[in-house]
Amino acid sequence: MHIFNSRIILVSYVHICWTGDNLTGEPLLILFGSESGNSEELASIAENQAKSMGMSPELKGMDEIQIGDLSSAKNVLIFCSTWGEGEMPDNAVDLWDSAIGDSPPSLEGCNFAICALGDTSYEFFCQSGKDWDGWFEKQGANRILDRVDCDVEYDEPAAEFTNQALTIFSELSGTGTTIQEVNSVADETSEAIENSDGLETTSDSEISDVGLEGLLSSGDRSLVLLFGSQSGNSEGLVAKISKQAKEYGLKGEIHDMDGFDFNSLSSKKRVLIVCSTWGEGEMPDNAEELWQFAISESASKLEGLHFAVCALGDTSYEFFCQSGKDWDGRLEELGANRIIERLDCDVDYDSPAAEWTLKVLPALAAVDSTGQFHEEMVDVIKSYVDGSSGVEGEDGFSIPDLKSELIQVEVDIFRYDPETSTTGTDTWLCSFPRNTSVLDVLRALKKSQDGSLTFREGAVDDPNTAISVNGRLVIPGLTRLDSIAPIRDDSVSLRISPLPGFDVIRDLAVDPWSLERKREASKPWMVAATREGAHTPQGAIGTMDPATASQIHAKTDFQSHMIMHASSDAVPHANGYLGPSVIVSCWARRNDPRISPSKMEEIDELLSSSNGIKAETDLAPIRRQRAIPRESCQALLEVKNSVLTADGFNGKHGKHVYWYAWTVKSSGMVNDTVIYRQALGPFALLANLFSGVTARMVLGFTRTGGNMFNGQLGMLAPPAGIGKMPKQFNSSVDDHHQVIAIFNEMDGRF
Repeated sequence: MHIFNSRIILVSYVHICWTGDNLTGEPLLILFGSESGNSEELASIAENQAKSMGMSPELKGMDEIQIGDLSSAKNVLIFCSTWGEGEMPDNAVDLWDSAIGDSPPSLEGCNFAICALGDTSYEFFCQSGKDWDGWFEKQGANRILDRVDCDVEYDEPAAEFTNQALTIFSELSGTGTTIQEVNSVADETSEAIENSDGLETTSDSEISDVGLEGLLSSGDRSLVLLFGSQSGNSEGLVAKISKQAKEYGLKGEIHDMDGFDFNSLSSKKRVLIVCSTWGEGEMPDNAEELWQFAISESASKLEGLHFAVCALGDTSYEFFCQSGKDWDGRLEELGANRIIERLDCDVDYDSPAAEWTLKVLPALAAVDSTGQFHEEMVDVIKSYVDGSSGVEGEDGFSIPDLKSELIQVEVDIFRYDPETSTTGTDTWLCSFPRNTSVLDVLRALKKSQDGSLTFREGAVDDPNTAISVNGRLVIPGLTRLDSIAPIRDDSVSLRISPLPGFDVIRDLAVDPWSLERKREASKPWMVAATREGAHTPQGAIGTMDPATASQIHAKTDFQSHMIMHASSDAVPHANGYLGPSVIVSCWARRNDPRISPSKMEEIDELLSSSNGIKAETDLAPIRRQRAIPRESCQALLEVKNSVLTADGFNGKHGKHVYWYAWTVKSSGMVNDTVIYRQALGPFALLANLFSGVTARMVLGFTRTGGNMFNGQLGMLAPPAGIGKMPKQFNSSVDDHHQVIAIFNEMDGRF
């Protein structure tokens, strides 16, 4: 064990956080049951948010308390994931066993809320969270908020749940308030706002005490982004602004004006509208209905809402940007506060819109969770995001000395010596600023502790430097310590290893040549067909629909081919498999409208080969990697379905799986785990006695590798308790991908 202090000194803004002297009320116990760290990260976020609200949170893993401790807890917030077939994560198993034991504690007077994490591709979705939810209720605890069940894309629903739960806990904390009284308070919120003369407001000094990061991270940080679009320009611009908003501590919520509830804006603090103008000053089609409601007497007042409008138009028309002007004026009439002047854009809108965005986002970020605009914080926020101080001294250029707080970092690094063919792990304990990148951590260890430590050096965004940190595949130069794992008690643990699926050269350095050979074997060059084009001064040039071009580029818009390749569980075990990186690239090229028919046939043959998509048995591990965009995962599923459909679901058991799946799903009676004969009914069962289906069912297998018989039911009434999918006379399953693809198509929960 090596213990040292890093000599790296990095800077960030100093801020004053809530201390124990500020925290009041009954303690809030925040528990997490976590296998991969997601629940722990959400619990850590909730802890910081609770502190910023003046509460007294106590964060603990479920392996850090005894079941009897819950009897003295008054407020409990739980984040729990589900593992395997509805099982508790490792750190929650012992506590759950005690909970369902002979002497569970009474929880009368305890208030609780539960956020469950899961994956709808598994049968027992969020089962652990459901179990805890039912158990707390059974023991007499009061549920203050309905449980939320989150899929793999859990960030937004979990954040919304946390905000709601902490608001209620804050009302309950230290006041002796009952849950019924809290609900009554929520019902009277609008009346209280109208008579708010006696209410305390957040002063500038209080904001200063909380600090810049407190303003940017606590309370409601949502930004409603509405687009009115006819050709897609407004929608595209809103998507860009939403991505930039994250840098300012804002959570963008993009909404099409079509179907949006206008009166919901009365409870919001920030809204940004991008709207184009159609025809003679008319609203685009998707905005007309909302506009008619907005100008009606049914529209709510919008006091407390801060807004900004970006109008798109064409100066060659008389009513230039009229729709945007109409929205700008109507919001002001309803009492909303214009936070920055409206921008009217001509057809070349990219540059002015980008410049306007850099002004409007810091202004909207300076609106706190109560709806108060802190104008003095706008320049500070700009400087914070830009990375500069924004403060001038007597010479006009002096920069203040800014420091970032240090955190303790435990680093476990995989080591491999090719000369002796030995492997192991080295562990260091060190101190770093929390905004240090993983790449800088490795550089510091190499420079000051072990010069033989080997990893790929490069620019901060070099895709070839990719490594695995705590199971996540990342580019280390773009990954900060405070983003890779939850920070508890000012400490964080890192497990750093090389990318899977590649030969290790030494320590963290891998040989990418295996991937390059596969990319070369796929013949990645373009063979275009003769097609119509456009005449330009430079000569004839090919054209493509912008939406089609965007879709093609989105499929391959991932950070690193190496990360994409390593994300597959099949790659380390199938040497010939091309891998998801090559598969997605081929599929994007195959869907390019410029491609020649011969090249398309060549790609189809490659994708349907034994080393193509058929070698990929499970897409879930790829989808779970944050570095892999959703469009790339969807492309893999499109490839698999295309190949299987082209083959007619032939193969050892493809046809049987296809028709069985359609029969069960079309019946509307069962999911993929319920009994076959219950799905088909007695007449179908009798008919299938002669078709071989019953025999295949009796000799069935389970998709997940679980028990063949579910309890003793299968022994008493076969095939009632028998496995989830049929196979042909108990023979081995060589083409498991067919089962996966069928159920991906039939039921998203598989």
